[in-house]
Amino acid sequence: MAILGETLYMSTLDAHLVAIDARTGNLIWNREVADHRGGYSKTAAPLVVKDQVVTGIAGGEFGIRGFLDSYDAATGEQVWRTYTIPGPDHPDNQSWSGDSWRTGGSPTWITGSYDPELDLIYWGTGNPGPDYNGEVRGGDNLYSDSALALDGDTGEMAWYFQFTPHDVHDWDAIQIPVLADIDIGGEPRQAMLWANRNGFYYTIDRQTGEFLLGREFARQTWAQGLDENGRPIRVPGMFPNEEGIVVSPPAGGATNWMSPTYSPRTGLLYVMSYDGEAQFFIRDEEYVEGDRFIGGGQQQIMPADEYTSAVRAVDPRTGDRRWEYRVQPWTWAGLLATAGDLVFGGSIDGYFYALDAVSGEQLWYMAVGAQVRAAPITYAVDGEQYVAIAAGNVVYAFGLDDD
Repeated sequence: MAILGETLYMSTLDAHLVAIDARTGNLIWNREVADHRGGYSKTAAPLVVKDQVVTGIAGGEFGIRGFLDSYDAATGEQVWRTYTIPGPDHPDNQSWSGDSWRTGGSPTWITGSYDPELDLIYWGTGNPGPDYNGEVRGGDNLYSDSALALDGDTGEMAWYFQFTPHDVHDWDAIQIPVLADIDIGGEPRQAMLWANRNGFYYTIDRQTGEFLLGREFARQTWAQGLDENGRPIRVPGMFPNEEGIVVSPPAGGATNWMSPTYSPRTGLLYVMSYDGEAQFFIRDEEYVEGDRFIGGGQQQIMPADEYTSAVRAVDPRTGDRRWEYRVQPWTWAGLLATAGDLVFGGSIDGYFYALDAVSGEQLWYMAVGAQVRAAPITYAVDGEQYVAIAAGNVVYAFGLDDD
């Protein structure tokens, strides 16, 4: 959800954006963003930018054409729409063979970030469609699997950076953009920190989109590395086929939508990471409006709990991994760093824990009785700081002992 003043904004699964009076629960306005019968849906919180409500769209497995919208917060009238797949009047449309752009996916299904100083909205895009069969959509498939920087008032694209050109493994770039001002090589940079589902970590200049550095942060077998522009150098023969090919990471990725966190005190980015693999297949599939359109699939080779999953601390100045804290099996919980040099997280088997942000040492944990799929938050009331987490259908709030 998002809130501005005393109005609450939220998405619905049938692709509506609604505004609700937070005091009474009364509906203020309701806008249909797209027709859910065509495979469109909405899964993420909107983002309030000044007097606008910016909101994405889901449905990358249903042959949609992705976009990002902005609506007037008071009236619900659409201010702008930016498509994440360029139309035939744009030169980047040539990155899609034939008419494949019409059903090319590239959804915007997780909330982005905003820099008020630069007045730029940053948003990640998901997989091209169909997910696994790239033969029907030759080219880089812009702007799927990319970070986009859009003007906050007009939605005009300032720059883009594509992490995985012509993705055939469902590695959505929908991670939350982390904005931080850091020094790289002795030079201050307005940076964007991005641990990607494809197994690589990236530091990007958030003003220009320039690639600054990138390194593996998790197991990957599909690329020899990144070139000087951040484009992957692919290992030949790793595309899905009819017999199946084993590739790391799996479609779930080396990380996914779970929130990373950055501490300006330690200078480290903390991300829930996963070292796994899967066997990827391809199949022919005709597009039918409203039906799944994925062109293949994946199969896990080993039980998920036999792979390494861990909280990893990455130095955004170098891409080096400082430490890891094993969390088995892989959890979908996000992370939170605090100025007390703590990192909070949760586990699939119902634990909430705190780590030393410098060393990764476990300092505290508690059983909360249900799977943690949320990210912790911190807040203060009357000068007292609290940390809260949702586990199952219960919200827990923790504070420091008086002594």
